[in-house]
Amino acid sequence: MTHIFADLHNHTTASDGDLSPGELVALAAGMGIKVLGVTDHDTLDGLEPALAAGTLQGVDVFPGVEVSVRFKRDFFTGTLHVLTYFSSALLKDSGFVTRFKTLLAQGRGQGLVRARIEKINEVFGPGAESPLLSRHLAFEDIAAYSDNASRRHFAMALDEKLGISDKETINRIIGNDSPAYLPSGINLEQVKGFLKNEPVIAVLAHPAAGSFPGEGHYKEVLPPVETVTRLLPELLDAGVKGLEVHYPGHAPEHKALLFSWAQKYDLLVTGGSDCHDNANRPLGVAGADEEEFNRLRQAVLCVEKMTAKQSG
Repeated sequence: MTHIFADLHNHTTASDGDLSPGELVALAAGMGIKVLGVTDHDTLDGLEPALAAGTLQGVDVFPGVEVSVRFKRDFFTGTLHVLTYFSSALLKDSGFVTRFKTLLAQGRGQGLVRARIEKINEVFGPGAESPLLSRHLAFEDIAAYSDNASRRHFAMALDEKLGISDKETINRIIGNDSPAYLPSGINLEQVKGFLKNEPVIAVLAHPAAGSFPGEGHYKEVLPPVETVTRLLPELLDAGVKGLEVHYPGHAPEHKALLFSWAQKYDLLVTGGSDCHDNANRPLGVAGADEEEFNRLRQAVLCVEKMTAKQSG
């Protein structure tokens, strides 16, 4: 049995996870996880079924969204992720849901997918300067996997549809350093406006995973911790109130650094497995303890009450 009280960062088939919301909740129940964060990338679609399953399985489902925030700086072009937690009651608030969905739609979707495909074909397609594709990548290649396509779906399409299995070649085509790379996500100013006006608590996801020493699915194309250090003041100014410290892709020295940041800036400490599947990125490998989770829940309740008071 797991000793993790709250596993607060996980994905379902609503974004790029292999497990349905119901399957994820059932798995958590079987592992003895008391609180399960369901935090799909840039969508709220998995939350209602997860909450319903949680009621049946006796698991406290804690709703959130992993919001993609894009940066295009001289020292970093790419995406950071902000876990945005809120009360389950807000899913009944159509105004909140509409405002959240409107924000998220600006960071992903068909427009971004088509723009990325066009850029990949321009740089790596047949007849291009660096031809790595046997044919042009098509929108249908990506759409076959998901309406909410992520980097993972692009990697799967390059492997399964175009026969490119070499990881280095795939990373050359879709990695952060690729000349074809277009970061997904919403710009920080838009996120700042949302965090300021809505009853949510924002936690910076896997801040040091990009510096994980060695191989691992957890670091993907995340920036090194030095880059996150440079961006941290802006993220705090935008309204980030916590750090995901407990994470399977954080080395001990990086966890120590993140704890020092949390202490210095009086930030919440959270943790999660970042589950996507049962094999490479499983559930129940990282999480927050009861005290850490209670601080997060209390912060969510406080901001909800404060917002209700202001609007009332």
